Amino acid sequence: MDQLKRMAVFAEVVAAGSLTAAAGRLGMTPSAVSQHLRQLEQALGLALMHRTTRRLTLTEAGERYREGCAAMVAAARAADHALARLRDEPEGELRLAAPIGLGGRLITALAPLRRHPRLSLTLLLDDSLIDLIQNRVDIALRVGTLPDSGLVARKIGSLGLQLCAAPAYLAARGWPQHPRDLVQHDWLGSRGSNPAGEVLELTGSHGEQETVRLQARVRANQISALHALCVQGWGIGVGVSDEDRTALADGRLMAVLPDWKMADLPVYAVTQRRTEQPAKVRHTLDLLQLGFGLSSGQRGTSTARS
Repeated sequence: MDQLKRMAVFAEVVAAGSLTAAAGRLGMTPSAVSQHLRQLEQALGLALMHRTTRRLTLTEAGERYREGCAAMVAAARAADHALARLRDEPEGELRLAAPIGLGGRLITALAPLRRHPRLSLTLLLDDSLIDLIQNRVDIALRVGTLPDSGLVARKIGSLGLQLCAAPAYLAARGWPQHPRDLVQHDWLGSRGSNPAGEVLELTGSHGEQETVRLQARVRANQISALHALCVQGWGIGVGVSDEDRTALADGRLMAVLPDWKMADLPVYAVTQRRTEQPAKVRHTLDLLQLGFGLSSGQRGTSTARS
């Protein structure tokens, strides 16, 4: 490493034309520059330049050595410049993982990234947890309670939940009037449903609390599959995805027990590190925060979470 530094000093002396000028560019004293040159010549066993009080003249060895040293310095500066662009301007490949049900909202939130022509986007939409390191993921969206890990999670918003069912199912089976009525209905459970029963905690319009344990008739490992099952009338489920919200708006699904609410699910953006992020990650985190509705004053980060 010392030799590389001496080569860089030699290239700067040649470019500047004098020891004094090179010392000013490098933030060194002329004597320190001269010492680096002597050490370089001693290591090489060849004189690189003739020094006089008025000028520097390269020897034949110095002429041959100059080109390689100048190329080394230029390559180092180019590397710094490339990283400066990466730090200050979104570019390169952005790899982002998210549950399938968040795909629509995610794409909407990322729309401003189109303005960055040097940035490419790879979306990994999967309801299974994706390993960030193995899959080179820059940001992963996670919903709900997070297991402990060495990753960094920052809350960017939350998802409102609504019990819902297809009109045909409700016409055939009746409308639940109280959370306790749900045990008489077919329940659509997620992948994480406990075989012993899924516990729902609901709060009524007057603050009353009700806890219900439900056995799932159908379980699915993807939100989109649960949505399709619910629309087809297989039972009552929890509306959480963009598809569910659209179906509730157009009447393909109906709100069940609309006066009883479940706690919102927090949405987190998970990264491998907290600081020293490239511009593509910092900029995207800000867009996700806006897209999922959390103000900058509310956002927090935590470590040892994934």
